[in-house]
Amino acid sequence: MIKIGKYIEQFINWLTHNFHPFFKTIKSGVETMVDGVLWLFTCMPFYVVIAALALIAWRRAGWGVGLITALGLSLIYGMGYWIPTMETLSLILVSAFIALMIGIPLGIWAARSTMVGKVMRPLLDFMQTMPAFVYLIPAVLFFGLGKVPGVFATIIFAMPPAVRLTTLGISQVPADMVEATRSFGATRRQLLFKVELPLALPTILAGVNQTIMMSLSMVVVSAMIAAGGLGEIVLKGITQLKIGLGFEGGIAVVILAVILDRITQSFGKKKTTR
Repeated sequence: MIKIGKYIEQFINWLTHNFHPFFKTIKSGVETMVDGVLWLFTCMPFYVVIAALALIAWRRAGWGVGLITALGLSLIYGMGYWIPTMETLSLILVSAFIALMIGIPLGIWAARSTMVGKVMRPLLDFMQTMPAFVYLIPAVLFFGLGKVPGVFATIIFAMPPAVRLTTLGISQVPADMVEATRSFGATRRQLLFKVELPLALPTILAGVNQTIMMSLSMVVVSAMIAAGGLGEIVLKGITQLKIGLGFEGGIAVVILAVILDRITQSFGKKKTTR
């Protein structure tokens, strides 16, 4: 019998024991980021936050999405889930930001190197097909319970779309345009920032949207390791068989998902006056 799990467990334990200071530093930094974003949302009155998000939604996606944002967030406040919603939003933004900061450069690298692309493809398949709950195990061993392991697991789960769609966008840039740019003496840096990234931007922004959506789904699951937020409300509804509580938490998650989805999708489309 081949006990792969045994060797993986030994490897995780070795990492935990030998890199404890490293994980402690990361935990401190991520906690600071999450707490800072949460403070930004909670230091202002709820109606100011609602108005600001509704204004962003209106400006980017039209008056309909702006109205949905205002009404949806007002409903969340009325149900008494404002703070958990802001906690979830903070976790999503931090997780998605870190995932994109890692994923987009990896996607560019994979698009420019055939070997890197071949190596990365099965790794991304593994990251996407592995059950989300499995990521919580090493996250807890590395960082303990709380928000940070939730962010760690979310980053791993949500990163693949950013890598894949960045690679796809860069690869779809017309070869004749790349050759023309090089013929004018452009450096690799100029080619990337002035030609490839602008042309690949719609595809990359689709990856940003998918990363944020996957971050939301994983943040809810992360409530199992005390990450807090709306996931904790849904989890209580399940474990305590409180249908109303679970349904209310689910409604808040859906509202937040719709708002984030519509706003992020709008960045990939040409802005029009409404």
